[in-house]
Amino acid sequence: MYHVASFKKFWYICNVHFHRFKMSNNDWKSRLGVVFSTSPDFAYTTADDEPEVETLAPERQNLRIRLERKGRGGKTASIVDGFVGSDDDLESLAKMLKSKLGTGGSAKDGIIIIQGDVRDRLVELLLKAGYSRTKKG
Repeated sequence: MYHVASFKKFWYICNVHFHRFKMSNNDWKSRLGVVFSTSPDFAYTTADDEPEVETLAPERQNLRIRLERKGRGGKTASIVDGFVGSDDDLESLAKMLKSKLGTGGSAKDGIIIIQGDVRDRLVELLLKAGYSRTKKG
């Protein structure tokens, strides 16, 4: 009986220390790409550390509109390229365009994808919204 009690106490102490150590050093998941650095001044930065891009004013945005058919199962999509700004502003612009056009689409990485060939209507809507440097290609 004595051995079981001492083992339980040992197991409890090991578990407590293991979880305390595990929780304090749980940032390894955020730096999975870095294996080793020989520099003593190396400071690992994550995507969260990078400052967010400031959104340019609509009249300073260089937006390009093009039609894309490849990789979409034969369906066409109008692509709006060149947006410089935050993801929230990109999403709000995409939401406005999709609602005015009555189509679906998505927005990510500075690109807005609108379903269908609506390039002419896209140019009109973007010019009305103040995006004067919009070109159709």
